[in-house]
Amino acid sequence: MSTIKQVPLGRQGLTVSVEGLGCMGMTGGINGMSVYGAADEAESLATLHRALELGVTMLDTADLYGPMLNERLIAKALVGRRQQYTVATKFGFEVDDNENWTGGYNGRPEYVRKSIERSLRNLGTDYVDLYYLHRLDPNTPIEDTVGAMGRLVEEGKVRYLGLSEVPADILRRAHAVHPISALESEYSLFDRRVEDEDILDAAREMGIGFVAYSPLGRGFLSGDIKTPDDFEPTDSRRFFPRYQGENFYKNLELVEKLKALAANKGVTPAQLALAWVLAQDVVVIPGTKRRKYLEQNVAAASIVLSPQELADLDAIMPVGSAAGAAYPAGF
Repeated sequence: MSTIKQVPLGRQGLTVSVEGLGCMGMTGGINGMSVYGAADEAESLATLHRALELGVTMLDTADLYGPMLNERLIAKALVGRRQQYTVATKFGFEVDDNENWTGGYNGRPEYVRKSIERSLRNLGTDYVDLYYLHRLDPNTPIEDTVGAMGRLVEEGKVRYLGLSEVPADILRRAHAVHPISALESEYSLFDRRVEDEDILDAAREMGIGFVAYSPLGRGFLSGDIKTPDDFEPTDSRRFFPRYQGENFYKNLELVEKLKALAANKGVTPAQLALAWVLAQDVVVIPGTKRRKYLEQNVAAASIVLSPQELADLDAIMPVGSAAGAAYPAGF
């Protein structure tokens, strides 16, 4: 199997694998809610090591995942291999000293400092390659948050800065304080808000790399999910409007069209969906906790889509085609 190519992310010197690995599902969920079903540490570690063999060197985690458990799992994979991985982690969902998400957001400078020190301990490293603000704190000016993050770069605790799920105006304000290397936002055939809201164009204009999370629509575009009952009782997707009631079945119709195109090309629906996102000249971080799916995802990076195939995909899932909100109210 061919390995993944390395590409620049932003203009500050960061180079990453064009396909990274989203690690969120490798540990338990958030405050008791599971993320994509039960976890298996041994298989997760095997997947992390297999990723490296395939050239998938960027690992995406966050203090929220677990909380803290995901970073500690990543630490086990890093032993003896730290220089070979690009580690991206995030902060901003406020996690208290009992390691529970408070339900709030915190971008205050003192919390920036507290969060990086905690993440470094969890990861068993003295620096993070890419440090993201996971979500905007509405009560703290972005200039204050990014100013504090920039000081971490000066101290060598962080190499490059990123933001996650912010609008274009916030991205511009942040970039004016300290160069931003990456914007991570949800992006897939199933969710094209970053096109509709001119976020992707703004990032490109400023030379900020774009990292697409959930490029398989939280697994929905794989075609493996056929009824709401396919989600385990504590699976967080049960609480997302897109996967509930009538919305579920409307969106399933889109997936059936994707499956037909994939069959014609001789690839899986997941591979076709991933190939489409990669064709938008972005970095993708599909999440998996199993080597089997990792290898299928890596194979997608070598799929070439013709202009007609891209047009066909655009026709079946245009901007705004998914039914239901991307997140529960208030998230």
